[in-house]
Amino acid sequence: MSGRSDLVPANEESLVRITHVIYALHALSALTGVLTAATVIGAFLFGWPSIIAVIINYVKRPDVAGSWLESHFRWQIRTFWFAALWATIALVVAFTVVLLPLAMFAYLVLTLWLLYRVARGWLALADRRQI
Repeated sequence: MSGRSDLVPANEESLVRITHVIYALHALSALTGVLTAATVIGAFLFGWPSIIAVIINYVKRPDVAGSWLESHFRWQIRTFWFAALWATIALVVAFTVVLLPLAMFAYLVLTLWLLYRVARGWLALADRRQI
């Protein structure tokens, strides 16, 4: 998708700020995982900043429907839930012990993917582009 949608919410600036806050909350969770004993994935999925961010996504989602911001909300929600899915799969694989190195590799890839998704989405928002 290129550019903005023609549909612009009346309170667009407020919704843009909220979307920035959501990215900031996700980034805070990831940073917590980098700077503490927690993992990036653990902090992202179970840390209060990301959980609050996803709740805000669902509450404000109707307000951005049909606008260019809708793509950011979809991106943020999918990032959270796909991370939960892949973390669960990797955890199940880790229990097989034989495949533990594969699970560790999956967690590394998932960590990089999470950081990429937050950065790419936030940069697109800063440029006022759909994601």
